[in-house]
Amino acid sequence: MPERDTATFPPEQLSAATPGSTPELLHWLHQQLQAGQREASLLQSLRDTGWTDTVAHQALKAVVQWRTSQAQAPCAPTPLPGADLTRRPCLLDAGDRQVQVLMCMEQPHILLLGDLLSPDECEAIIAAAQPQMARSRTVAIRTGGEEINADRTSEGMFFQRGETPEVQRLEARLARLLRWPLANGEGLQVLHYGPGAEYKPHHDYFDPAEPGTPSILRRGGQRLGTVVVYLNEPEEGGATYFPETGLRIQPRRGNAVFFRYAQPQAHTLTLHGGDPVLRGEKWIATKWLREREFH
Repeated sequence: MPERDTATFPPEQLSAATPGSTPELLHWLHQQLQAGQREASLLQSLRDTGWTDTVAHQALKAVVQWRTSQAQAPCAPTPLPGADLTRRPCLLDAGDRQVQVLMCMEQPHILLLGDLLSPDECEAIIAAAQPQMARSRTVAIRTGGEEINADRTSEGMFFQRGETPEVQRLEARLARLLRWPLANGEGLQVLHYGPGAEYKPHHDYFDPAEPGTPSILRRGGQRLGTVVVYLNEPEEGGATYFPETGLRIQPRRGNAVFFRYAQPQAHTLTLHGGDPVLRGEKWIATKWLREREFH
């Protein structure tokens, strides 16, 4: 059966006709089948995470039937966040300021932006975040919760959307620049890396094969894009590194790098990490963009 674009899949409609299921469960099953997972394995995964046999079978049956019915239908492109680069602009309109286009790579899609934030805005975000900093956690992909990860040796915190004037302005600029609803963004995460701290290479999307993914997707669907905003400049080290392309982006205060991934798969070439800080410290703010409204 031809692969289907997840943007055309109607989880809400199927959920209404499948008692006990959720749109997130049905969307996850669709992604699993698209990735080649076997039906028996999916049923066992659902049992392991607490779904009843009745709901598991009905949900899987509904998704399989829909995919079969759509096998011959034309595929529509997946809506993705991204700036309008059709005329290869040097500047982009962020609403209340002009933002520089410093670099753009097509595969993977990576966009380096200059002067997204002013120095004063960077300092204000750091100052507001400092009292709330704690050892950074990552999403626990097997349970859907959070956990300490040895690969991520930073401190961090999350702002609620629009929590401070500076956060509100940054989110509004990103929504305009990347043509993506503000409500589809997770809360802004601020991270602090001291000497020796790093984040080893990883993907930002949620692996469809992990049993905790359905519960994560309930809050707004899959991640589609990442924005890393540099709030200061370490003296040495701390670059954002894409090992599959060999690209390293040095932190410059007020600049930001955006990259996206149309599918939660390694072929998007969006494996990335944060090099160890060798001297000084690094402050960044990270914004993840979801398929749907994040709550």
